[in-house]
Amino acid sequence: MTDDVMRFFAAWMLTHETADEGLKAAVRRGEEGGVEGMGGGPDAFVDGLAAMVAEEKEKLKADLEARARGENVDIEEHPDPAIEEVRFEVSEMRGRLESIESMLETLVRRLAEK
Repeated sequence: MTDDVMRFFAAWMLTHETADEGLKAAVRRGEEGGVEGMGGGPDAFVDGLAAMVAEEKEKLKADLEARARGENVDIEEHPDPAIEEVRFEVSEMRGRLESIESMLETLVRRLAEK
């Protein structure tokens, strides 16, 4: 039974090692191809994506290391353009509602004066 467990863990380790090597190779190919290389077919896309994810992983590692040293790390957020558009439209609607409210108050005052 011990041999079976050891064999299982060895197979598990070999599987992950092979996957890691494949991912590292994809990252290297993606870095060599650059962003424009992502249009060269399904493999090129995966390679480019792997390179982009690896770059983001390195940024995350640097941020985590900086936080471990007690440094204040600003998390860079990229606003979603759709959300920004909704925010703009809500602001526009708020402005229009305030204008309507102001006009209604003026009408109420004028009617009260009569």
